[in-house]
Amino acid sequence: MTRMSAPETPQAAPRILSGMQPTSDSLHIGNYLGALVNWVKLQDDHDAFYFVADLHALTVPTDPEVLRERTRKTVAQFIAGGVDPQRSSLFCQSHVPEHAELGWVMNCLTGDGEARRMTQFKDKTAKGQSANVGLLTYPMLMAADILLYDTAFVPVGEDQRQHLEITRDLAGRFNTRFGEALVVPEPYIVKGSAKIMDLQDPTSKMSKTGSSPKGLIDLMQDPAKIAKNIRSAVTDTEAEIRYDVANKAGVSNLLIIHSTLSGQSIDELESSFVGRGYGDLKKEVADVVVAAIEPFQVRMAELLDDPAELDRILASGAERARGVAQSTMVRVRERVGLLPAAR
Repeated sequence: MTRMSAPETPQAAPRILSGMQPTSDSLHIGNYLGALVNWVKLQDDHDAFYFVADLHALTVPTDPEVLRERTRKTVAQFIAGGVDPQRSSLFCQSHVPEHAELGWVMNCLTGDGEARRMTQFKDKTAKGQSANVGLLTYPMLMAADILLYDTAFVPVGEDQRQHLEITRDLAGRFNTRFGEALVVPEPYIVKGSAKIMDLQDPTSKMSKTGSSPKGLIDLMQDPAKIAKNIRSAVTDTEAEIRYDVANKAGVSNLLIIHSTLSGQSIDELESSFVGRGYGDLKKEVADVVVAAIEPFQVRMAELLDDPAELDRILASGAERARGVAQSTMVRVRERVGLLPAAR
């Protein structure tokens, strides 16, 4: 039998892949400014694959109806935020069964101690999350998500860097043991990407699971609630409005949100707020945020009014994704010695 190797024909554009879990009813502004805005830009010069990580969401107790609803809401928010299903492959992780199959192969290449040393597993179990096997093997499934599509680049923040490193390690381990079959991905660090912090704890990143309701700016929140959360944002006992993350984390976070949405530089904002108080800053940030997300909310409402169209978009994206995934798994199965199914 002739051995198959990884694709040698260069792609028209480098492939990039990223995903988000459907773990809440709404993405927050940190998801939007830190990830989704960049996804939209990357469509222009990359072969983009974006997915809803519904299998990963099963690592915590989940109500089935809520998960289905949140999955549709998440993909609708991708589209409302500017992801174009005509230019990007947009799909659900569970609609491509090869994710789970390659995830098992990655499990079999990973040592128990190696898995238990992963930062996210240690952090979540330390905070009381159930230490189920799915949580332990989460990074192996994430590796499969990436390697399944011959992904050249993966947009990552610091909190995901370790997971990309184990992906690269597993790809190299597979290729060394079985022969070249998997593309080793590179991190894609987006320059100037906004890191949005919790409004109530501005030393911590805004998080769907870690932030309190008052610490979040949810994209689907009522505008009055958004403004209220911003008005109650933690600042400091000084009065000067300046960017100083070490000493003025809350004020700096508000300036970053304003700057990223309004397009004004931090220097320009500092100058405009000379002699003004924190109340003025918070009011202006609230106005900027509400104005920016209004068209997003209108588009979301339109999309959610037609769930059949959302399902059609996901089916189309999964069809293309599965074509790539199946090609990868043909190589993987042949390399590891699995007997081909009779036709």
